[in-house]
This record gives sequence, C-alpha cells and structure tokens, in this order.
Amino acid sequence: MQDFMDAVVFGLKEILRGSTMKFAMLSGIVVSAVWVAIGLFFWNDIISLTSSILTLLPFSMLRSNGAWMLSTFLWLQLVLVTFALIFAFFGNMIVEKLDRERYASFSLTVGLLSALFWSVVWFFEGSYIYAQFLKLLTWLPFETIEKGISYLIGFYIIYTAIIVSLIFVTSMFSNPFLREIREKHFPYDVMYDEYKSKTIQKTLRDAGIFTLVSIVSFPLLFVPVINFILLVGLWVWLMKDTLTTDTAAFVFGEVNKEKLKEYRVGIWGISLIGSLFNFVPVFNVFGPYFSELAMFYYFQEKRAREV
Repeated sequence: MQDFMDAVVFGLKEILRGSTMKFAMLSGIVVSAVWVAIGLFFWNDIISLTSSILTLLPFSMLRSNGAWMLSTFLWLQLVLVTFALIFAFFGNMIVEKLDRERYASFSLTVGLLSALFWSVVWFFEGSYIYAQFLKLLTWLPFETIEKGISYLIGFYIIYTAIIVSLIFVTSMFSNPFLREIREKHFPYDVMYDEYKSKTIQKTLRDAGIFTLVSIVSFPLLFVPVINFILLVGLWVWLMKDTLTTDTAAFVFGEVNKEKLKEYRVGIWGISLIGSLFNFVPVFNVFGPYFSELAMFYYFQEKRAREV
C-alpha cells in the first residue's frame, strides 16, 4: 500500500512539472484538433446515426438517460466556468507572483479543485438536479429531446476518440518520456528499450478491442448507472492494459504476466485515478501521463525491493 501511495504522489508531482505539462498539452492540442476536424467533417453522419438509434428506444428510457446526460453536462460546464472565473478575476495577480512552472501547476490544481467542489455539490444535490431535468424533458416534444440527446452523444463519441488517441500517443512516446524521468530521478538504474515493438502491437490490439466493445455495448449507454460503470470500466481497462505493458517493459525488460498479477491491485488503482481525469475536458490530457508516471515509479520500487 505504501508503494501505491508513493507512486500516486510521484505521478501527481511529476505532471505538475513544466516540461511534463508542456508535453501533455502539446499532444492534447494536436490530438484534439485532429478529432475536432474529423468530427466537423462527419458531423451530419454522426447525428444521423445516433438519431436512428434513439428512435428505437422507448420515450421513458430516452427521457431518463437524457436527464442524466444533461445533469452531467451541467456539472462539466460549472467546473469549466468556475475555473475561468477564478483566472478572470485573479489571473493577473497570480501571474505576477508565480513563475511559469508554478503557474502551470497552479492552473491544474485550480481545475482539479473546481471539479472536486462541484462533485461534492452533485453528491448531495445530484438527485434533485436530475429530477428537475426529468421534469423539463417531460414537457418537451419527443423530436426536440431526440435531437438534443443526439448532439450530446455525438460530442461523447468525439471525446471518447480523443481519450483513446491520447492513451495511444502516450504509449507510442513512452520510451523517450520515461527516459527523461529516469535521468532525472533514477540516473544509475538500468532500463530497457528493445521491447518497444511488442508493446506497440499490443497497444493497437487494445485500441481495436476497446472500439469493438464500445460499438457492441453502445445500447447500454442509455441505461442509467450501467452506462457510468461501463464508461469508467472501459477507460480503466484500456489505460491499465496499454500503459502497464509499456511501463513494465521499460522497467523490467521482458514482461512477466504472472509477476504483474502480483501488482494488479496497485495497477488497477493507478489506472482508476488516471481515468478520473477524463471527466474534465482539457485536464483529461494529463490522465495517461499520470498513470504512466505512477506505474513507472511503482514498478521501479517493486524492482528495487526484489534486488
């Protein structure tokens, strides 16, 4: 447990470093720009597909799921607005007192605290907010509800594609990224680069499995509670299965699957925390890097104890 907690702290500290934040933000901007462009080009096709699926659902299920999605969307908007207002009123004062690296760290901290604050509000008042949206959707015509939810699902599809691509990019550039971390914190420890080709093949396979399961289980996104469990479960699985292999290969060399099973509690825990970043746009770019950094430290500590 101590190794797990130390790994989480290490991951959080490292993503607050200026160089790590720059690397994460650059990859996030490029990946997001690509998928936004693709989404705009195929937007009408996406909406047509989602609308055709929604027509097959009973109105009660559509209304219930729509209320849940609108509640989530409102939470997201409040997080982003709170973040923007803090910097609108205090931005200049903050810039004057903090250097660039500490300013970047402060920005991420403010975003995470905003998400935490509104999560607490939703924990106590979420059922009331959901009930109000349910009433609103009862008054609106079916066509209006169907169109609105089709747009929300369209955004969800693009956002999910961004998340998967960010995990893929993190995996692709894991060696140079982890090499820099090693030189900073473990300069005398031996690491391995020769297993990269194998991990790339596994990353492509994982992305394919994720996409296939997402398509097959798409109808479950309209079932409250199950949709949340499915969504988080897929994110955690993809992050765990992809980044664990990359990081373990870098630290241990040949990956011993039986050995990794001994660390499964820590691995799943780190992947879960990393996946929680996905609930806040912009900050979701740090999720894969946090997981990779925390796993790197976790495996490094486990290897050191075995020597």
